[in-house]
Amino acid sequence: MISTSARWRGLDEDRRKEWRLLGLAASMGISIVLATVIGLALGYWLDKVFDTSPWLTLIFLVLGIIAGFRNLYIMGKRSQNN
Repeated sequence: MISTSARWRGLDEDRRKEWRLLGLAASMGISIVLATVIGLALGYWLDKVFDTSPWLTLIFLVLGIIAGFRNLYIMGKRSQNN
């Protein structure tokens, strides 16, 4: 069995860059989706607890979307610096 570091050493620089970009794109997508789903779930739960349907669901959905795009912005800035 080949170790992970040995696999990376065997790849040329272009191939490594492709894998890094693929990983970055995947993590950006997951970040947006998770932030949105967490905001939606929290708002839905709070609506059930306080009987304020649909207001808290909508508010936390928007907050989740904003948080997801904030994460996207931070990841983009971080990748530019590297």
